Amino acid sequence: MSATAKEPRWERRKQDRPQELLAAALQLFVERGFAATRLEDVAARAGVSKGTLYLYFDGKESLFKSVVRANMLPLLDEAEARVDRHEGSSAELLCELIRNWWEAASHTGLKGISKLMMAESGNFPELARFYHAEIIARSDATVVRVLERGMARGEFRRIDAEAMKKVIVAPVVMLMLWDQSLAPCAIAPIDTDAYLKSLMDLCVHGLKA
Repeated sequence: MSATAKEPRWERRKQDRPQELLAAALQLFVERGFAATRLEDVAARAGVSKGTLYLYFDGKESLFKSVVRANMLPLLDEAEARVDRHEGSSAELLCELIRNWWEAASHTGLKGISKLMMAESGNFPELARFYHAEIIARSDATVVRVLERGMARGEFRRIDAEAMKKVIVAPVVMLMLWDQSLAPCAIAPIDTDAYLKSLMDLCVHGLKA
């Protein structure tokens, strides 16, 4: 095979390295936590040298932020776009967001990241501030938009949307934490489908005008 034919495969491999490093870092951060994760272990799991990792990331904090952004910002983008294009009722929209958030969490590192932030944010306040500014604030704002939409359309009763957003989000966060902690031990398993249906039923009927 000619050098020309080999070149695209090399280029693809090089371009794939950041994603491979992010995938390896996500696994290790979730398994070990932020403090116990070493960059050399991330590099080894991705099959590269530690020096190669530094070509893409300045250090562990930079790597962690990139992991969070890569896994969570697309979900936030999709949720905001869903609100923008939704033409049905606000109750339907709220249920869609809750259901889609959980489905996305089940197929990404979202659940593990949420557990990690809960466990270690007190020891790493800079990471906590970053996570709040780029993830939590946007997530909360999306829920507030739905609540305000429902009130403006006369579908929801008048409420304090800023206070209610946390009440709606908290059960989903709790389910993610449970899934990452007690669920693997098979202690009092939760039927996630029934749980989410109950949450959506409570939200819809509690908010109804």
